[in-house]
Amino acid sequence: MQTVRMYVDPISPFVWLATKQIARIEAAGAQVEMVPVLFAAMLNKHGLVGPAEVPAKRVLTFRDVMRQASAQRLEFVGPPGHPFNPLPMLRMATAIAGRAERIAFVTAVMAATWEQGQDAQDFGVLARVARDCGLDGEALVAAAGTPEVKAELARATEQAINDGIFGVPSFVYEGELFWGADRIDSLLRRIAGHRIDEGRLQEFLDRPALASRQHR
Repeated sequence: MQTVRMYVDPISPFVWLATKQIARIEAAGAQVEMVPVLFAAMLNKHGLVGPAEVPAKRVLTFRDVMRQASAQRLEFVGPPGHPFNPLPMLRMATAIAGRAERIAFVTAVMAATWEQGQDAQDFGVLARVARDCGLDGEALVAAAGTPEVKAELARATEQAINDGIFGVPSFVYEGELFWGADRIDSLLRRIAGHRIDEGRLQEFLDRPALASRQHR
């Protein structure tokens, strides 16, 4: 079975929406491997700011999230504040070795955060969610504070950046990147065998820039 690497950070409500589609991806014949990464590090690396850091985009982002959630019959509540510190959850998820167990934990945290209004930076909340998933919440909290787990999250984030990942959720299938919860249908078409004309794409990308934006 082919693998889809799914890059996640709980800071994004679109990661929440994407977790609701994992069953569709796996039903298409690809196994999902979830990779926790720090979105803020990606923004820093690429010289970007998050959508919630731009006032006009912040309004649009959460309006769009609410619209998409409604279409999926999901209740949007949102965390107590945004942005928040995603490192506690990311490190706990990194400490979970099992593929299915990691997916279950991240999916449950996403639901607790975005549907129930829980605080995803609170280790008490995260430990309870882990226990509800059949995991040892206290052991995961302890593991999240170890140098080994911190280094592994940093390594995974740096590797993702080197592999061309710049946002979450992102999906990589057979080396091809699909960015965003709204690109899952495109991912499913790719899994089914649809490919774009790579030669035509490269020919376009090789064309010269005819104008440049002035940076002030």
